[in-house]
Amino acid sequence: MKYIELTVHTTTEASEIISDIMWNYTDYGVTICDRNDIIALQTSKETTYWDYMDDELTADKVSDVLVKCYIAEDIAKETIASILQDIENARVLSAGAFPFGTLEDTKRQVDGDDWIDVWKKHFRPIHLGKIVVVPEWIDYTPQDGEQTVLLDSNMAFGTGEHETTSMCVEWVQQFITENSVCIDVGCGSGILGISALKLGAKKAYLTDIDEIAVESALHNCQLNGVADRAIVAHSNLLDDTEIQGDIMMANITGEVLKLLAPSIPKNLKDDGVLILSGIIESRLEMVKDAYESVGMEIIQKRQKGEWFSLVLKRKK
Repeated sequence: MKYIELTVHTTTEASEIISDIMWNYTDYGVTICDRNDIIALQTSKETTYWDYMDDELTADKVSDVLVKCYIAEDIAKETIASILQDIENARVLSAGAFPFGTLEDTKRQVDGDDWIDVWKKHFRPIHLGKIVVVPEWIDYTPQDGEQTVLLDSNMAFGTGEHETTSMCVEWVQQFITENSVCIDVGCGSGILGISALKLGAKKAYLTDIDEIAVESALHNCQLNGVADRAIVAHSNLLDDTEIQGDIMMANITGEVLKLLAPSIPKNLKDDGVLILSGIIESRLEMVKDAYESVGMEIIQKRQKGEWFSLVLKRKK
């Protein structure tokens, strides 16, 4: 089925009104692309969502807000005319109370039947030492010594392509034993915990604050046949302080790793290793200082591209 994607150029102030108007005419989705949303999240004093952002996003310059919706092609002409008329009526009724911007509109045809297939073409098996991360729709025969981790990458981030994830998987292979208990904080798709189980870990605990990530990790654990050795929890950290890990992994951002420093070590065995990843160079010393202040020391460090990963143990 073919659709017409309608994009309207507007302002932050008017974007919600335009979004509401579009929802009156479509069941296929409406999106708002507004750089101010990113800036607001990044500059929040209460929560830091990421620490790697293009400086141009905060530059003092005019930037369009784009509001998009999708209309079935066979009714697009009439429907789009109605949407644009409603938007113009809303602008007039506002009587200049806030700006609506240019209200320039653009249209393009998209093939809904191809969306998923085109997206899937970007994924391929990823070789990370003994681990091969394979999208579930690809038929892959492992070579001798390889362990496949199947992922339904449609559900959450964490496919193994990113340097931060690949470094973690490589560290796990260095330290894993058949008796290892592994803990994955901020598990996303579950790739790290599942990799540990595929490499022979006895048990893996996976936690995430995102419900979609938890759902994804549960699904991927079942997909890989390791659900009986995995516990997936919707949690910031492990509520059960009795759980002690031989290997703890946290592939998040430097700012969040700093916030978690006082809490993470409590679930690490005295001789366990803590693997941290997702750190850019400007946050490296900050993370190092945070964990040294709670009795941890760096025993190994690795860099891929702009990203750093650390392995730490308790100071003796």
